[in-house]
Amino acid sequence: MNVKITYYLDVISSWCYWAEPAWRELKQKFAKSPVEFTWAIALLDESGMSKSREQADWFYRRSGTIMRSPFMLKSGWMTGLQEYLAPNCVAEAAKDFGVADDRVRLALMEAAMCAGKKVGTWDVSVAVAAWAAGLDAAALLQAAQAPEIEKRVRATTAEFHALQVTQRPTFVLRSNIDDRAVFSGLVKAGPIAAAIDAMLEDAAAYAAHAAHFGGPPPG
Repeated sequence: MNVKITYYLDVISSWCYWAEPAWRELKQKFAKSPVEFTWAIALLDESGMSKSREQADWFYRRSGTIMRSPFMLKSGWMTGLQEYLAPNCVAEAAKDFGVADDRVRLALMEAAMCAGKKVGTWDVSVAVAAWAAGLDAAALLQAAQAPEIEKRVRATTAEFHALQVTQRPTFVLRSNIDDRAVFSGLVKAGPIAAAIDAMLEDAAAYAAHAAHFGGPPPG
């Protein structure tokens, strides 16, 4: 029995930034359970991004007060791009160097929204990521700009859109008995944890039944 949870995100999404404490809480809660945690890029496009720094600041004030944050996010990272490939491809490329955890993308999020750094440029994103993970900057840049990395990022973005949801973060839970739950736009751990508990319980019940009765009789 097991559950896999996939966290769809964009590195420059403020709501994904606010969801990070919930992600950490879930990983800690289920650290000794058969739960697999993974993340995937779901690129924001022009329709999902603020049109100006002033608009972004308005949204940051709203989300910051909703989350009871003692600080306000910064919009200085914005450069008017329709999508921010550089930070997302750098985060994805770091996986190929054995850094599949949260270090790189968290560093990029904080560099952008807490420090206002221009992560839309390759050199800034690579410098942040290389420092966060102890990677060679030149090698990381070469990997991040490779066509196969962009192809992977666009493939996971297509997976996200196939879910017919619009919000990042989106969390998709799947169990080994094919139960599935989708939480889109939620940044609290409680409901997601409850769903994981329910899925694990159901999977355990299936395993117990199989141990007593085996598979179904032939039809």
